[in-house]
Parts: sequence; structure tokens; C-alpha cells
Amino acid sequence: MSDPLPLFASAHASGTHWADITRACLADLGPVPRENTLGFIYVTDHLAQDLPAIVDQLRLTTGLEQWVGTVGIGITGQTATAPAQEYLDLPAISLMVGSFAPDSVRLLEPEQGGVGSRLRALQPWVQARSPGVALVHADPRNAQLPNLIRQLTAESGLFLLGGLTCSRNGLPQVAGSVGDSGLSGALLAGDVALVTGLSQGCSPIGPQHVITKAQENIIMEIDGRPALDVFREEIGEVLARDLRKVAGFIFAALPVAGSDTGDFLVRNFTGIDSNSGWIAISAEVADGDAIMFTRRDRDSALADLERMLERLKQRIDRPVRGGLYISCIARGPNLFGPDSTETRLIAEHLGQFPLTGFFANGEISHDRIYAYTGVLTLFL
Repeated sequence: MSDPLPLFASAHASGTHWADITRACLADLGPVPRENTLGFIYVTDHLAQDLPAIVDQLRLTTGLEQWVGTVGIGITGQTATAPAQEYLDLPAISLMVGSFAPDSVRLLEPEQGGVGSRLRALQPWVQARSPGVALVHADPRNAQLPNLIRQLTAESGLFLLGGLTCSRNGLPQVAGSVGDSGLSGALLAGDVALVTGLSQGCSPIGPQHVITKAQENIIMEIDGRPALDVFREEIGEVLARDLRKVAGFIFAALPVAGSDTGDFLVRNFTGIDSNSGWIAISAEVADGDAIMFTRRDRDSALADLERMLERLKQRIDRPVRGGLYISCIARGPNLFGPDSTETRLIAEHLGQFPLTGFFANGEISHDRIYAYTGVLTLFL
């Protein structure tokens, strides 16, 4: 009797032409079971325009209709037997296929219409199967995306996992069909066993403060003082003398109310007015909101990633079948260097298993969009 097909399998490759890269991935992937199987695909933005043809070729060769994924400037892949590889700014594809329980997956296809209408079309299945998790990909150009995600989780009860497409060459998503969409993905019913963790890429440099005067994204006062005065004190004398040096290094952070892990949302500075003493960030805030200042550095990001992996390890009571890792484009090779550091750390702590993922323009966990984080999902 021949050995059964693996429940999860993955492949990744780079090259010069989409067809050659796709064939290389398919050769490494091996036979794919058609029933109850979901395929995951991430391509670098060098191949964004070729994504429809790539998905067509995958369907034709494997017979597998259900694929979900998107585009990143960088992608990552790992197989059950070979070390991880991160691909940045070159043509590459990363694939994974996974077998799930019958009738446990439904696709939220990419469409320009609202997510609500697509969910309503799935309502009979939702009522029968009670999905708890959705893997989603979203368009970073959608200014209403944070509100859309909060509304979706509140109305559906879904825990969202995913990321924002990151591309210089079109922003296609895959969820059955290929196209642009505010948000698309796959809904997973309760019999899909998984665990997930989030790792921050920035660390606080001081205590929490209270915004005492703000308008939209402009912060005028913190703790009853000019916002810029508080900011200068916290970042130190050297940086305070030349505020241009804070770009890409110092960020605002909005603590998540009620979090028992000290969770926070990192946001970029969009303006500093020395005359008025105001600062502006890439998020709307209000009087009474909490705020911190954080720094981005390699050592603190690595330490937090290892803490997250050890926490996940303590929650796992069986072998990991497969995984998805969605990390910020400002992490990966841009922060840790060219040695696939993040994905190799995952293998060191949790073992070697099929894994795919991409470097995103924002990471989604539960009902929030994060920045400078890594979101790891493990299928058990």
C-alpha cells in the first residue's frame, strides 16, 4: 500500500519567469488531494500581473479549485524537510496546501462590493457551521479599512488573521477568483484546530501618557502639556536636538484597552510642528486616549518574537501540521538581515513544518490593524 498523501505540504521557488517558477513549486509540492483541501499562495510583486495566470496553472495541474492569498514585496516559505527561505524584491512564489475537515472552509471572494453582502450569501453555511476564524487579505488604499474590520468582527464574531497587500505593481487578492477588493479571504469553521500569536517589533521607551487635547490625528497636549515637550523629554537629548533622526526609529503607540499582555498599536508620525508644539500620527485619536512612545530595534524585536514562540509552544499539545506567517515589510530582511531570521527562529522553537507567508503593509489580528508586527498562525 502506498503512503497516504500528507495533510499539509508546501513549496517555494524563485526564477525569471512565472511559468518556470510555478512548475518548480508544483514539482516540489507533489500530489495534492482535491477534496477538503485549501491552497495558499503568495507571490512577490514582480509577479503581481501574472497572478491570474499562476492561479490558473495551479488549478489546471492540481485540480484544486480553492486558493487564497495575495502579493507582497517579500514572501517566505518553508517545507517539512528544508530550511526557510525569505524572498525580497525578486520574482518568487510560495505555496502551501492543507487538508481540512469536510465542509469546514468557505471563500470570501474578492469583489468591489461590501463584505456584508458576500457574508450574507454565505449565511446558510455560517449558521450551520459557526466559523470562528477568517484568514483575510485587505487593500491598504481603503481609508475605511480599520472601521470595516472592527465592524466585521463585531457583527460576525470572527477572529480575523491576515495582512494588507504590499505591492508596487498592482494589489490583487486571491480567494477563488483573482481581483482587487477591500477585503477577501477564507472562513474556517470550528473544527479547524489552530493557535495564533502576535509579536511586536517596537518596544516602549517610557510610561503610558494621556492625550488631553487632540483633533482627528493631531495631538496638541499630553498630560496637560504641549505634546512635543513630552515627546522631546522621552526620546532624549540627542534625538530631541534633531527631530529628523526619529524617522523610522521612534513611533507612537496606542495601548489596547483591556489587554492583559500590554498589547499596543504602533503608528507612524506624520508631522511635527515645533512652533505650536503639536504632533500628528497616522491614526485618529481623542481626548482621554492613552499613548506611549516606542523605538524600533532589532534586538527588542527578536526578543519579543522568541517570547511569542515560547508562549505558543506551551499551548501546543500535538505536532504542527502547517503554518502561516505574516510579518511587516519593515521587519524581515529589512530589520534582521538576509538570513531568513524570523522564519528560521520559528523552526528552531516549534520544529520544521510546511509554512508560507508574506511581508505585509499592515498585519491583521482579531479586530485591529497592526504595524511592525509578526502574526503566526499554526494549524494543528
